Amino acid sequence: MKNLIYSFFWVIIILLIQACNDKHGKNYNTSALVDTAGISFINNALAGELTEIKASGLVITKSSNQRVLSLAKMMIEDHTKAREQLKKIASDKQATVEDTIDGPHQQMISDLSKKSGIAFNKAYVQMMVNDHEQAVKLFTNATQNDDLDIKNFAAKTLPTIQTHLDSANAILTALK
Repeated sequence: MKNLIYSFFWVIIILLIQACNDKHGKNYNTSALVDTAGISFINNALAGELTEIKASGLVITKSSNQRVLSLAKMMIEDHTKAREQLKKIASDKQATVEDTIDGPHQQMISDLSKKSGIAFNKAYVQMMVNDHEQAVKLFTNATQNDDLDIKNFAAKTLPTIQTHLDSANAILTALK
């Protein structure tokens, strides 16, 4: 009887150890997850990045203005890199995020695609000014996020966004 009790005791111990190991194997670590403010930032930033890339892609096919083309190429390169970094952060945080352009931005791209010549160039550059003014605010706020990865990404990316805004403003002034 005594042996049966000891055997039962050890079976319970082994089962408890196995249950703990299973829990770690399924990655129940919630400290890596991002809060709602972080998710909101990631979604807004991804939508903005994708909008800039799509709008800038139109420039490559529709514009012959070298300054506007240079701006568009810079936008595509920088925003593609930022998107990749942001998507990695979201993946590392196990965050489900939307990776689409919202309705108003999609409408702006649609409207832009219908323009040509100087009207196209002005509309594109004005769109870049407006979007980057909003992006500066978004990223500035994100530098205060509790999540260190989001905070660092925003702080690191903010100077590039400011450069985009400054460049777009200079080109817009020259186009008027």
